[in-house]
Amino acid sequence: MAVQAAGLDPVTAFGLVGICGVGAQWLAWRLRLPAIVLMLATGLLLGPVLGVLDPARDIGALTGPLVSLAVAVILFEGGMTLDLHRLGDARAGVTRLVVIGAPLGWLASTLALHYAAGLSWESATVFGGIMIVTGPTVIAPLLRSARLARRPAQLLQWEAIVNDPIGALAAVLAFEVVLVLRAGHSAGEALLSLGFGIGFAAILGWAAGAGIAWAFRRGRVPEYMKVPVLFVTLMAAFAAADRVLHESGLLAVTVMGLVIANANLPSMTELRRFKEHATVLLVSGVFILLAAGLSSEQIASLDGRAALFIVAVVLVARPLTVLVSLLRSDVPMKERLFLALTGPRGVVLVAVAGLFGQRLAEAGVADGARVGPLAFALVLATVVLHGFSLAPLARALGLASKEQPGLLIVGGSRFTTELGATLKAAEVPVLVTDPNHAHLIRPRANGLRTFYGDILAEAAEDSVELIAYGTLLAATDNDAYNTLVATDLAPEMGRDAVWQVARARDDRPRHALPAQLGGRPFAEGHSFEELERLMREGWRFRATNLTAEYTVDHWKARRPEAIPILRVKPSGELRFIRNRDSVKGEPGARLIALLPPEATSEPRVPEGDTLGGAGPVADLPVPKADLP
Repeated sequence: MAVQAAGLDPVTAFGLVGICGVGAQWLAWRLRLPAIVLMLATGLLLGPVLGVLDPARDIGALTGPLVSLAVAVILFEGGMTLDLHRLGDARAGVTRLVVIGAPLGWLASTLALHYAAGLSWESATVFGGIMIVTGPTVIAPLLRSARLARRPAQLLQWEAIVNDPIGALAAVLAFEVVLVLRAGHSAGEALLSLGFGIGFAAILGWAAGAGIAWAFRRGRVPEYMKVPVLFVTLMAAFAAADRVLHESGLLAVTVMGLVIANANLPSMTELRRFKEHATVLLVSGVFILLAAGLSSEQIASLDGRAALFIVAVVLVARPLTVLVSLLRSDVPMKERLFLALTGPRGVVLVAVAGLFGQRLAEAGVADGARVGPLAFALVLATVVLHGFSLAPLARALGLASKEQPGLLIVGGSRFTTELGATLKAAEVPVLVTDPNHAHLIRPRANGLRTFYGDILAEAAEDSVELIAYGTLLAATDNDAYNTLVATDLAPEMGRDAVWQVARARDDRPRHALPAQLGGRPFAEGHSFEELERLMREGWRFRATNLTAEYTVDHWKARRPEAIPILRVKPSGELRFIRNRDSVKGEPGARLIALLPPEATSEPRVPEGDTLGGAGPVADLPVPKADLP
């Protein structure tokens, strides 16, 4: 039973929604849980359980329009992710999952809703269209934790991204048909109205996107106004299309995002950051509002038939859709099975389903109010199920990397080759990339994986599985390029995981850069030239195992001349070391440091004590901790 509480004023309600939504996402990040689950639980706690927040009571008539605009921005973000040049070898599979899978998924979901959940054909058809959508915002973090192979990961991600707007469009079509039939219009009038509305929305979205691209490319809009102009144009296109055909604004903004994504604009980085920040805020708000708006009666309607519906979707509708879509394709059977058993639903499903559930109820469809609760139940069940099963399933089918997260090194040199060889001996995955083919000769000769090309190029997105590498080291002979790479990849990999050799003249005020540019320094602040000089003078790497008997303090006392480079934690996580004072390590960790020639020039010892790329050497007396 909900606790009765006095109503909140709209400003307080907005503040509470923002704090709880963003707070839930932050807590999910800290606990490494799907954010959608915590946001759902928070909304239910605030609304039906405690009665603290009731959107209809506290915000009033603005709730519906706010949710509609938020969904529009979320779908625009999905459209802006559709860069068609990045499909790679997953293009054929994604095409099948969209062209064949979307209609088949609509049909299968509608049947499951009608026969398993007991919805009317009207509600089942509208909600079935929405269920084409999976969940790119949910799938991305799941793929990160499962460390899936590139092609099945691309298939899952692109299916979710492309089907987001298609699911919304299917819901629009079904909903308009329901309205037309209830209004008693003829089939010809209905088709004419739908065709005109959809065509107008598509043309308007294309024109808005093309206009933005033209204005930005020609410099017609100053940099500081690009995001505001984009946002205002988005809202205007949504509102204009919605005036012609109800909910067709969702199609307009999706097409607009698609056009902008493929316009190759130089300002795409800023625009992507805008959409990412806006989406985080709006997703939080939509989830809290929709969950808090559920009534006790709606939650009570989730009976055994709702559970039967979820089972039918997970075990029948989804597998049937994927297996039929990929029949006789070049996608291996293991990947087909993995895709068939993986279909988490996410933000767009809940947001659009909640929106259309309200619309159906307002139109007089008796069970329209059940759409929202069923959507929440499906999202919660699939996110929890796949959150725990995706990684084990991928490993069982041989589609997940069994290696620990590795190191991506940008720049081939003596220093990086020796470091890579040392990590390879410690069974840490290493990839060396360089736009200069000659710089990769030494890494290849040492058996390291290499990628010839610019790590920032589109070709690298198709060839390099960044998800397999948890740490980046920018260490070319070009300080400016190192800074560019570290700055560009930091948002994707995390700033704490991006490191860079010190810039040659960074200690001078005229050359020092702001903290937000570049990666984090390490190795006592040695520059590329200094590290290469040490390697030419005979310095070598040594990996040292820390134990309860041989601690960091022992290592420091024994190695006063060593330059600490990085630490490999027992979990496999890599952490570069800024200087000797910051050296830490627990039993089971491994320290990798540079040693001078005099520390590595004694006679050889029988076995075990090795240096990266240099073979066995002596270090008498040899402690048991000093092992590769």
